[in-house]
Amino acid sequence: MSTPGAVIFGSKGPVLSERERAFFKEAGPWGFIVFARNIENPDQLAALTQSYREAVGRDAPILIDQERGRVQRLRPPHWRSYPTGAAYGALYSADPEKGLEAARLGARLIAGELARAGVTVDCLPVLDVPVPGAHDVIGDRAYGLTPEPVIALGRAACEGLLQNGVLPIIKHIPGHGRAGVDSHEALPVVDAPLEVLQVTDFAPFRALADMPLAMTAHVIYSAIDAEAPATTSSKVIAEVIRGDIGFDGLLMSDDLSMKALGGDFGARTRTSFAAGCDMVLHCNGDPGEMEAIMAEVPRLGGKALLRAENALGRYRPPQPFDEEAGWEAFQALIGNYS
Repeated sequence: MSTPGAVIFGSKGPVLSERERAFFKEAGPWGFIVFARNIENPDQLAALTQSYREAVGRDAPILIDQERGRVQRLRPPHWRSYPTGAAYGALYSADPEKGLEAARLGARLIAGELARAGVTVDCLPVLDVPVPGAHDVIGDRAYGLTPEPVIALGRAACEGLLQNGVLPIIKHIPGHGRAGVDSHEALPVVDAPLEVLQVTDFAPFRALADMPLAMTAHVIYSAIDAEAPATTSSKVIAEVIRGDIGFDGLLMSDDLSMKALGGDFGARTRTSFAAGCDMVLHCNGDPGEMEAIMAEVPRLGGKALLRAENALGRYRPPQPFDEEAGWEAFQALIGNYS
């Protein structure tokens, strides 16, 4: 079996087209990511995740953005609904022990739903620390407005996912909370001094640097690199993400199709790898864009391959768990704050 390509791709709809199946078989991406457009019901989603793995001939990781609040790809009536990150933060502020239990339990419940659908990686937790006046692209997705609750609740969420057999991704490293614009639409520039970034924005990522996977921020930090966002900045990746923060897990880009990045898709791919990303992420399933990206994607090797193997080595079988009792306990904890 050939070594996977250092890329994660999405697809267009609830089933794979023959063109997609053939492309994925040839390209051999490391993993896949699913969105609301790919999801109809539990049986359909389980069949889709199985078809991804059949296309590449291995048990490929499958990702989802199943945070809580407004970022939930799985929704009622087939799946439960979960409150915002800020709701966990409010409970934590009132009762830290209950807040941590709610974050851990909520993530464990999410992981159970994901695992049944064949989804093995969740783009959770959000470790960004918003500041007044920032764009609300992060907003209530965050656990709090200071590092301490973000660190505590972020780790509890990671623990809950891992307990039920799902890997967490910490995002958006080294911090998206100060962004004045939505990086889906434009390139944010953060002008805060380095010493401020180090004690606030970077702190949650430093505290959770032992996690297996991280996703970059498409954000310029002018105090470090005034020209390139973190995703394509060798200085940010080497000096901050790998250096100051100390993250040595698998580093993936945020979505290459976001408008924060400039250049064509080949250039976006090349600059991400040149800067030090181990892997790139492309979400929208556009075949032309995926072909342009794939032309520049290396096969996993060296440190990137080792980090990918180490990340997958963090999987553990789900621990025994009474999910219905867990859901009742979770509702009792978070009910007044959701």
